[in-house]
Amino acid sequence: MTVIPQAPDRGAACCAPLTREPLAEGEARDLATMFKALADPARLRLLSLIASHAGGEACVCDLTEPVGLSQPTVSHHLKVLTDAGLLTRDKRGKWAYYAVVPQALDTLGDVLRTHHDGSSPAACC
Repeated sequence: MTVIPQAPDRGAACCAPLTREPLAEGEARDLATMFKALADPARLRLLSLIASHAGGEACVCDLTEPVGLSQPTVSHHLKVLTDAGLLTRDKRGKWAYYAVVPQALDTLGDVLRTHHDGSSPAACC
């Protein structure tokens, strides 16, 4: 006997929604600022370099060579990430040290996580 697979019911909600409730205006604005800051490859790389740096923080002087950019350009990108709430800045003498704000990454992850039940995207309709 041949079994013919049934087409999925497109009207049924088989996947968890992007968020559990609509974003408030201020929340959407804050998230957009974070996503906009991360939309630049250099800034995304800088964030990952800082997050993986020994001690969880890095000085501008530690970041210029890995990204191949000048110190003023790296400083500009770090300011954008800091203003977006993704990094903290701690001034020590003439150097500034940056660290990732874990809560900011958690917030972004929560918005992006679509499968709250642990299922993979392939398990979705």
